[in-house]
Amino acid sequence: MAFLKVSFLQMSKRCLLQRGAYRKPGSKLSVHTSPKMPPCDFTPEKCEYQPYEHIMKIWKQNSSPLVSAYFQKPLLLHQGYMQWLFDHEGRRYLDLFSGILTVGVGHCHPKVTAAAQKQLGRLWHTSPVFLHPAIHEYAEKLAALLPKPLKVIFFMNSGSEANDMAMLMARSYSQNVDIISFRGAYHGVSPYTIGLTNVGTYKTRTASGSSCQATMCPDVFRGPWGGSQCRDSLVQTIRKCDCTSGCCKANSQYIEEFKNTLHTVVAKEIAGFFAEPIQGVNGVVQYPKGFLKEAFQLVRERGGVCIADEVQTGFGRLGTHFWGFQSHGILPDIVTMAKTMGNGFPMSAVVTTPEIANSFIKKVNHFSTFAGNPMAGVIGSAVLDAIKEDGLQENSQETGSYMLLKLAKLRDEFEIVGDVRGKGLMIGIEMVQDQDSRQPLPRKEMNLIHEDCKDMGVILGRGGLFSQTFRIAPPMCITKQEVDFAVEVLHSALSRHMEKRAKGKL
Repeated sequence: MAFLKVSFLQMSKRCLLQRGAYRKPGSKLSVHTSPKMPPCDFTPEKCEYQPYEHIMKIWKQNSSPLVSAYFQKPLLLHQGYMQWLFDHEGRRYLDLFSGILTVGVGHCHPKVTAAAQKQLGRLWHTSPVFLHPAIHEYAEKLAALLPKPLKVIFFMNSGSEANDMAMLMARSYSQNVDIISFRGAYHGVSPYTIGLTNVGTYKTRTASGSSCQATMCPDVFRGPWGGSQCRDSLVQTIRKCDCTSGCCKANSQYIEEFKNTLHTVVAKEIAGFFAEPIQGVNGVVQYPKGFLKEAFQLVRERGGVCIADEVQTGFGRLGTHFWGFQSHGILPDIVTMAKTMGNGFPMSAVVTTPEIANSFIKKVNHFSTFAGNPMAGVIGSAVLDAIKEDGLQENSQETGSYMLLKLAKLRDEFEIVGDVRGKGLMIGIEMVQDQDSRQPLPRKEMNLIHEDCKDMGVILGRGGLFSQTFRIAPPMCITKQEVDFAVEVLHSALSRHMEKRAKGKL
């Protein structure tokens, strides 16, 4: 009888959700006014581009058809300042996605902009066959931020290019070919890295990325195991688990799956294992505490090297540490980085040990014309200075924790908010049809909430295999006042959405 009662309650709850009427006790029924946007002491210049309609025509006729744009009416952005963006009509938006986790220190940060402008008047490009103090001084500063023996730096131009090189480096050093990455991983879309990327929308029907194998992602919210004590975050899942202090049962079960991959789909000796410290494109997915440490050990026992993809997690964004791998208590053999590294300027790097670097250059005559140019060195140094002088890693920790806890209250109030997770200023809000089933919220409904937030002045990112997760990763200079505004906007958008569902207007 008890089972029938529970089943009846769950069915009743889902019926109410389908009608849009289910709200948790204490929820406010309606928010009809948009939250007031915080002040900004910057005035954008008047936009003097061609008309919006003409830009749209060019975009449709001459731009890559693979590139899609957010929103029904794509934003035509004109100018940016720190955590703010301005469109062609002068409307202001709080940027919570920072150009896909790229503009780490803020749009047009005064120090970075001044350094770039000064170097533009001196020398843009030389190529790696010449020396220039800017890039070598930057290499020294960057190396000082990495633990020994990670001290040899190869400069690139993008995250995909860096991961491409890391794959080649792992294979040449180990003299093996198989490389493992997680399902849901994103490591780029070059012909090589597409094999590591395991997000269906980026996969192609053409042959590419051979000898890359996917293993189960240890996702403690959506995966088969995980619960309320498993991840390194101030906010845990609402799933219950039997874990005790210092012993995560979910971790043990996911490690067994990782061992199954090693036993069944790769050779006895492998080239390496790629992992993002927190998955970005898949919706800010965190693993059980201790998983990567055990996985790295298993990989090394098979002769492989361990690669940490810090393209999205690096440079202080996670708050507690400068690099994401440090939060797992691990030391990779190779680290790749990009995005915040140049704050929007195209630059990336592969950092490794002298042993791996020397082995690599004996077998591969690698060259990149634009890698490590004077502009990259100057901008990269200015970004590091801004992170330190502006206290941005500390702000990521303090303001990110503040934001994470405020967003968690939305999960307590709205049944369609399934999970809130993250670390520092890298946060994911996974939307569901209901918290019991954890089925993804349909894309149509996600789009409506996304649009509503934009109309109220907040730009969110999207992620997840079904685009069901809002990704929040603002420039690291965001303030608590702006966080309050962003959370109010999200609350208002969710409230409006639930009202529409209740009235059958979706």
